[in-house]
Amino acid sequence: MVDLIGQYNHIKPQVNKAFESILDTAYYIGGPEVKGFQADLEKYLDIKHVIPCANGTDALQIAMMGLGLEQGDEVITVDFTFAATVEVIALLKLTPVLIDVEVDTYNMDIEALKKAITPKTKAIVPVHLFGQCANMEAILEVAKQHDLFVIEDNAQAIGADYTFSDGTKKKSGTMGVVGTTSFFPSKNLGCYGDGGAIFTNDDKLAHDIRGIVNHGMYERYYHDVVGVNSRLDSLQAAVLQIKLPLLDSFCDARRKAANYYNDAFAGNKHIITPITSDFTTHVFHQYTMQIINADRDALHKHLLDNNIPNAIYYPVQLHSQKAYTDDRYKEDDFKVTNELVKTVLSLPIHTELEDDQLEYITKTVLNFLK
Repeated sequence: MVDLIGQYNHIKPQVNKAFESILDTAYYIGGPEVKGFQADLEKYLDIKHVIPCANGTDALQIAMMGLGLEQGDEVITVDFTFAATVEVIALLKLTPVLIDVEVDTYNMDIEALKKAITPKTKAIVPVHLFGQCANMEAILEVAKQHDLFVIEDNAQAIGADYTFSDGTKKKSGTMGVVGTTSFFPSKNLGCYGDGGAIFTNDDKLAHDIRGIVNHGMYERYYHDVVGVNSRLDSLQAAVLQIKLPLLDSFCDARRKAANYYNDAFAGNKHIITPITSDFTTHVFHQYTMQIINADRDALHKHLLDNNIPNAIYYPVQLHSQKAYTDDRYKEDDFKVTNELVKTVLSLPIHTELEDDQLEYITKTVLNFLK
């Protein structure tokens, strides 16, 4: 689905030089590369505080810990996403409340959000799925009316821009009280292992989170708060510092590939191509289309048989997962998600795709869906 070897070859001299320097100094944790990447990302996002951590799942959990959410507090998020989003809610013994998504953007449905709010609701976690922002202006307005925290799950959309109705522009992940991201290798901005980060403009929250990521310590061996061990190591930070200046070009390359797919599939009665909302750019972490009135699973196998990587994100809705089933959920509340898990299919999309590869992929799809 991504060509990490091809991407590495383009930056190989810089990466190897950075790794050699770190190996020579043995400054593996908290080295200058971590501090340098943190500062660079703060500048790119135009945000006061970036706190690197070990992975995107930790980032979500630590953000919720920093906000002081308590057992039983309800946290609303979407049914159609990777399990990490709801996993951390359950781990902290908060109460996850899953809601449906929009059929065209796959992002949080605003009317479903409004209906899900109760006196126990304390936070909303919009997921910027597949590379474009959820309707943050509407979400922030709902949160303001009910005095709720907004925690952005930005694991798939770093680099996307959101435009408010007054023309103000913000980077994805910087609009809520706190945002989180993952630097898993396949992400638009990915390292060579696990990594993540938390973003906020709130000075106190940033201070609290910095303690939490490091065993609750602000001074070595003095533990002021209950914390965890979640640090971005120097090797991963070095990779990210090299890649960050290339992020916008990476996103442009993905958009170019997405446009090729859109043009090739235009007019096919069995394919619904992904749309981009008017208020956001799309960085296409995934190119996820819908296959209708045709056998999606057979197409999935056909592509694999023809050496074309493809994936189903996601084959099972969260409310149907054994770990997260709950008698509160009614199937009628998840009509869109229940349909999407039957129809979505994601094609390869990355920075190294060539036109001949795109032509082979699209022709193989279209020949199957005649």
